[in-house]
Amino acid sequence: MRLLLSITAIFEGIVGIGLFVTPVLVVSILLSSQLENSAGLFAARLCGAAIITLAICCWKARAFESGDAAVAIVTAMLFYNLAAAVVLIYGVLRLGLESAFIWLAIVAHAALGIWCATLVWFSVRNERRSQARRQTAVKRGA
Repeated sequence: MRLLLSITAIFEGIVGIGLFVTPVLVVSILLSSQLENSAGLFAARLCGAAIITLAICCWKARAFESGDAAVAIVTAMLFYNLAAAVVLIYGVLRLGLESAFIWLAIVAHAALGIWCATLVWFSVRNERRSQARRQTAVKRGA
């Protein structure tokens, strides 16, 4: 889980800082599109701030690798990654966005989403097994 959180924090941090500081450049590179008005700049910077927040949460959650906090962050990142992949696919198929980086972003978000889902599934499974063992131990002791 620590590796996933580290990778996510670094890459999302870079993209988030880029969107926050130089949204025109980042959108141009990632989407091969231009931000044409102040509302677009505002939305890109706000998204940058939100992505930086996700990066900070992931970075801090590394200290709680096997705890509930880390599982909660990975669960949130599961939704984020799958939603990002879907929105990017929508951009390609319905809005005509084309870029060398957009498909890379789609694949990266889908892969990270699958990785998150796998870790959450294992965490839930292990917690259920631990609870079953504790219940069995209590029954034997009674």
